[in-house]
Amino acid sequence: MQFLHLRITIEPVNILIVRLSAIGDIIHSLPVLAAIKRHLPDSRISWVAEQRSAEILRGNTLIDDLIEVDTRSFKGGKRIEDILIEMSRQARLIRRSTYDVAIDLQGLIKSAVATQVSAAKRRWGFDKKGMREPAGRIFYTDTVKCEPQIHVIRKNLVLAAAAVGCQADAPVEFPIATGEEHRLEAEALIEKANGRPFAILNPAGGWATKLWRASDFGKLADRLDRDLGFTPIVVTGPNESELASEVRRNAASERVIFAEPSLKGFYELAKKAEVYVGGDTGPTHLAIAAGAPVVGIFGPTEWWRNGSLSPEDVCVERVGLECRIDCHRRTCSNWICMDIPVDTVFDAVTERVSARKKAT
Repeated sequence: MQFLHLRITIEPVNILIVRLSAIGDIIHSLPVLAAIKRHLPDSRISWVAEQRSAEILRGNTLIDDLIEVDTRSFKGGKRIEDILIEMSRQARLIRRSTYDVAIDLQGLIKSAVATQVSAAKRRWGFDKKGMREPAGRIFYTDTVKCEPQIHVIRKNLVLAAAAVGCQADAPVEFPIATGEEHRLEAEALIEKANGRPFAILNPAGGWATKLWRASDFGKLADRLDRDLGFTPIVVTGPNESELASEVRRNAASERVIFAEPSLKGFYELAKKAEVYVGGDTGPTHLAIAAGAPVVGIFGPTEWWRNGSLSPEDVCVERVGLECRIDCHRRTCSNWICMDIPVDTVFDAVTERVSARKKAT
């Protein structure tokens, strides 16, 4: 008697994505969400994120369960009993579903622990060389090796492909949900430009070493207004008023607009911009996701890893500096990588704007 052996592959239907923070890194992880849903449209996807970074994920119809945690609540002089109670509460949030697969896109010990807490049958992460905190790999059942120089979006897709079978070379999409209030917020800012095309300037950044001089943003704003006919809109966050004030002091044009939009309001604004200029920071990655023409000013981090995947977007950086190799310093006594002339950045803006005009 002959037997026919069939190999039955059971596709994961309940998937947990772990990407806690920060905003830019969460944006870099959104293409994984889109790729999984294209490959497994009937899957149920949960996402664990820090409360302070979760805004960009809220309302996303591709996410069935957004689990917001606060790992900072484990710090800061609290009684050990209170910390353990809070850890237990947040663990229950993660465990409110049963997962087939958990995917850690962050590569930290705390994110790896989140996959362990989830009790997922398979827990995927990067190998030792692909993690910022390699000790976390002990919490995985499976790991993936990536090429040493690979864009973080492609790196994330390689991990997702190994975990659930989606395409590693999948088209890059950034699913972001916005509402009418965000579109109205953007329109209100655009109206202030009085019908002129506008450019978005963002002088902020998460690290001091990523900042191009705010005073030079003021000078650049004048050049954009005078030479290109663009109304500059300078965007900052609630805790970045000093940067905005420095830009204001160095901009002679009275047409410069200063604003503190919400994240999703900024996203809608970026969709209509002639060009965006900023460093390696969350709003830059959000502008890229919105499809804005981007000029990135990069210093201690790498454009090939964190920048735009569009070949038309432009990176302004100082090359040939040995100290920039594997730098990633948040403080620096030899801070010269961001010592870039205004003319150089303006020329990059002109190049990017010209490329857009040719494309249309």
